[in-house]
Amino acid sequence: MKTEETKNFFKSIQFIIGLCVIISSVIFSWAFYNSRISTDSISVTGSASREVVSDSAKFSGNFSRIVKLSSLKSGYDQMAADLKLVKAFLAAQNIDDKNVTISPVAMEQNYDYNQNNVSATEKDYTLRQTIEVVSSDVKKITDLAQATQLLINKGVIFSVSPVEYYYKNLPETRVTLLSSAVADAKRRAEEIVSGTGKKIGALKSAASGVVQVLPANSLEISDYGTYDTSKVNKNVMVTVKAAFEIK
Repeated sequence: MKTEETKNFFKSIQFIIGLCVIISSVIFSWAFYNSRISTDSISVTGSASREVVSDSAKFSGNFSRIVKLSSLKSGYDQMAADLKLVKAFLAAQNIDDKNVTISPVAMEQNYDYNQNNVSATEKDYTLRQTIEVVSSDVKKITDLAQATQLLINKGVIFSVSPVEYYYKNLPETRVTLLSSAVADAKRRAEEIVSGTGKKIGALKSAASGVVQVLPANSLEISDYGTYDTSKVNKNVMVTVKAAFEIK
């Protein structure tokens, strides 16, 4: 009986050993196959860039009045008078109404932390209204921002934000640059293997990086991409990580 149990025990051991050998062979074959793949290909990053000129711009500004709570009505009357002057100014600069967005009047309380016992009727409030103008006429928007002194001369308390410049054809430009970036990656790969006697084969995979829209002559790129709006002249750059066969 013991002899039979011993035979069965050794058969089980032999089966387990055989199974381990098969599994080990599969793992080794898989690792060898992947090592062959990695040595038969090369990954390279390519880039391409193009200088462009902004084709749209946004002007932003606001005008305001500081009033007491007891004189809110006269404050709103002042804001209405200021708005008429702003609209006349925009018309004089040949700005089309369809390009203009005017926000409602916003009111916010001004806090003076050095005067804790001021009564509610003596508190100051700021009334503010925002103007935005977006146009494909970049020069007109630039000139508009530079002409706002005319409003200030008429007594309007007008504040201007920096003009923002945009490039609307970015999606189409990006597609064109992606193909150029792949070609650049292939040239780099060919240069790398040029001394080995091998050649670059077919493209195996490609992954595009982030888009960089930089001021002209700038190299301040970001890992997450960037979009400069401060300059009219821009440089659009894309990168591609490509893998090629080695023959």
